[in-house]
Amino acid sequence: MKIAVPSQDDMVCPHFGHCEYFTIAEVNDGEVVSKKTINAPPHEPGVLPRMLAGEGVDVVIAGGMGSRAQQLFNQQNIQVIVGASGPVDAVLAAYLKGKLETGPNVCDH
Repeated sequence: MKIAVPSQDDMVCPHFGHCEYFTIAEVNDGEVVSKKTINAPPHEPGVLPRMLAGEGVDVVIAGGMGSRAQQLFNQQNIQVIVGASGPVDAVLAAYLKGKLETGPNVCDH
């Protein structure tokens, strides 16, 4: 399984479409076995879902994401979790333990 987290300074970026980069974690047997970062392309509708699908991502954990982006991820069979915040490593660990606490989706479009 691969999990993508929109990131900024090793933290979950509050707005998916405006992140500096994505942290992509490869998970095997509930453990992160590798991580890499990829620079985010310029914000343009539809580009990020296609890019992350091309990376083989199964789950996106974000702070906030617009409804259109969520629909595009659903069309790619990628699960979306919004309302996450904090350090990327802590968010990944909490998700893998089934203990990720999320707040409201901080994106309003």
